[in-house]
Order: sequence, then C-alpha cells, then structure tokens
Amino acid sequence: MRAVVITRPGGPDVLTVDDVQEPVPGPRDLLVEVAAAGVNRADLLQRAGHYPPPAGAPAWPGLEVSGTVVARGAGLGPDDIQLGDRVAALLAGGGYAERVTVPADLALRVPEAVPTVDAAALPEALATVWSNLRAARLSPGESLLVHGGSGGVGSIAVQVARALGTRVLATAGGPQRTARVLALGADVALDHREPGLVQRVREATQDRGVDVVLDVLGAGGLADNLAMLADDGRLVVIGMQQGRRGELDLAVLLTKRASVLGTTLRSRPHHQKVAIMDGVRRHVWPFVADGSVKPVVHARLGFDQAGDAHRLLETGEAFGKVLLIP
Repeated sequence: MRAVVITRPGGPDVLTVDDVQEPVPGPRDLLVEVAAAGVNRADLLQRAGHYPPPAGAPAWPGLEVSGTVVARGAGLGPDDIQLGDRVAALLAGGGYAERVTVPADLALRVPEAVPTVDAAALPEALATVWSNLRAARLSPGESLLVHGGSGGVGSIAVQVARALGTRVLATAGGPQRTARVLALGADVALDHREPGLVQRVREATQDRGVDVVLDVLGAGGLADNLAMLADDGRLVVIGMQQGRRGELDLAVLLTKRASVLGTTLRSRPHHQKVAIMDGVRRHVWPFVADGSVKPVVHARLGFDQAGDAHRLLETGEAFGKVLLIP
C-alpha cells in the first residue's frame, strides 16, 4: 500500500509517497480503508525530527483518519463497529496511508449527515478540546478565550464550547478570519494582529477577564494570558507556537488564585485515550450528529501534495483543517 513517508528530518520537501507494508489488525482492532487523514502540527514536528512516534506506531505521520472498515479483529463482538461502517479514528501515528489499523475503542461511527472525507477533521481536535475543557473544569455560563480560533483545534473548540453553553471569545488574524470565527459561533472575535489584546478582552468581559484560556502560543503568551484571566481562572496550554520557555509573574498568579495546566494527547497511555474518546462519544459526538459542531476543512489535497499541506499549516494560511486524500 502507499503511504506518505519522511525521507529524512527536514522541511516539507522531505515528504514523499512510497510503498509500505500493509498493517494487520490485532484482536480488537479495525482495519480501515482511509478516505482522508487530518494534518496536525504534531506531524510538522515529527517531519522536522522533533517528535518521534511512540513505540509500536508506524514511522510515517498521521494522528487521525476517516474511512470505511474493511476488516475486524477476531476479538470484536456484535456490539462493536462492523464491517462497512464509516468511522473517524484517533491514531498514535501512521494515518498518512491507504489503510490503517486502529483499536476499535478509539473509533467513532460517522453520522449520516457528515461526509466521510470531512470526518477526518474531527477526532484529534475533539479529543484535544474535550480533554482540556474537562481538565479546566469549564462550566456552562463561564467564559472561554480560544487562541487561534481559525485553526484546526480552535475552530472546533469555538463550536464545542458554544454547544456546551459557554460564552466564547476567540482570536484570529485579520477581519476576514475573525468574521468567519463569529460565524462558527463565537460571541466575540478579536484580531490578534491589532494592539491592545489584553485590554480588548477585559473590555469584552466588563473588566472581569475570562474563566478559561485555551492557549496554543506557549511561552510568548504567558504574561498576557495571565492578565486576561478572571479570579480563579484557568490557563490551559496545549501548544508552543511562540516558544517553550517563558517567565510568569507568580504574584499575579497567586492574587488571582489562578491555575496553569498543560496537556498533550499523543503520548498518553492507551487507557487514557480510551477514556477521552468515550467522553467525546457520549458528550460531544451528539453535537456532530445534530449539526451543532461541523468539520471545518480548508483544503483536501492528494498524498503527492503532502508538502503543500504542511506549508499551509506552517504559514498560518489554513482556516480549519487540511486533509490528505489517498
């Protein structure tokens, strides 16, 4: 079968299509004919040599796919996902391929109204958003600031938080992107390219600040994020786009009784991923089924355009997810 492999650590041009060994499902695995694979920033890090796949995962990238089940492990029963079912699945790696194996408990049946290809935009983002909003103890009626509301995770976070009854503020770059974020359901969309973001967030919350910040910036955003938090607020760091080391004013942290949380998804043990996906299945997937949360897809590119797909993420051009099509 064909897969998009990394020939050596480097830029987007090191991605190439090659023949690899087809996976064999284990007792409780599904073999999925891939319709699309989602492209994530973790894939860019892996391509550059900074994020090796965990033990047992394929060497090529890809943390989420959608497709059709073409074989099942012998340990699966009649209540599990069946042959021919359309699924969206979370992977430890190897999604940039024509076929993948995935534990059945990390796969979700795709609702009838959702196109199979576009469903690949959902598993990683939904698992990330749900696990982090749970960690932050975000409650209905509270407020959430989503940094990067036009990104693959951010565009889903805006929709999920709104569906959960949260007041949503989000940032994006430029008036066109902020308008699209508002259309996704944000109550307030702020252009991060304009000066005075902290003050504009304070004004939008009657100088109270937000209860939770979902942050992809990392070190570069620490001080501003803390300034934008309300008392008892929670800062959840899920990315490091502006660096991994920064300074934090502990006096402000203590005065606000604030918390700083940090999480990853890929490196979690299997049982934790199962618990997260079970939460997505029970609490968030119904929003996908009824159309409250929809996949946001910027581009659908062939395997031979994998380098272009990575460039779209690196330049920040993509609004929502970029998908690779076998």
